[in-house]
Amino acid sequence: MRSHNYEIRLAWSGNLGEGTASYRGYSRNHEIRAEGKPLLAGSSDPAFRGDPSRYNPEELLVASLSACHMLSYLHLCAVNGVVVTGYVDRASGVMEERCDGRGALTEVMLRPEVTVSANSDAAKALSLHEEGHHLCFIANSVNFAVRHDARIIQETPAAAADLPATGSAAPGPRFHASTTSAE
Repeated sequence: MRSHNYEIRLAWSGNLGEGTASYRGYSRNHEIRAEGKPLLAGSSDPAFRGDPSRYNPEELLVASLSACHMLSYLHLCAVNGVVVTGYVDRASGVMEERCDGRGALTEVMLRPEVTVSANSDAAKALSLHEEGHHLCFIANSVNFAVRHDARIIQETPAAAADLPATGSAAPGPRFHASTTSAE
C-alpha cells in the first residue's frame, strides 16, 4: 500500500487585541497555506460569528467532495473513451446542529452538469458518475451520504463541427440520473 502526506499551515489571524478573553471578542479569521500555493482565507460560518467573505470549513469540505468526484469522473471518462468538453457542479451540503452544541454534515448533494462530445456515449458518461464516486478518496473518507444528481448534455454534431478551439458547443440532448451513495 502507498501512502501520501498532505501538509498545510493554518494560522489564526483573529486576535483583536484581547485574544479569546470573551466569545464575542475575537475574530474567527484564519489563513491556510501550503507550500508553493496561494493563501486561502478562512473563517467560520457567519452563523457562528464568521466572516462571510471567507471560506468556512464546511464549504471547503463540500468543495473537496465536488473536486474529488470531478477528478475521479474525468479520469474514468478519459480511459473509457468519453470526451468531456465541459463540467460544472453546483454542490451543496447540509449541516445539522445538535442540542448539545455539536454539529455534523449529514449530506452533500453533487449536481454535476457535464457536456460531452457528439461522438461520446452519453449513457456511459452518465453511468460513470457512480463509479467515480467509489473512486473518490474524499467520499471514501466521510461518514455521511453523498448524493449525485448528474446531467449529461451531448453536443450536436453540427455544433461540434462549428466550435472554435476554446468555445463551447450548443447543447444537444440531455440525460439525467440521480444516485445516492453513503460510505
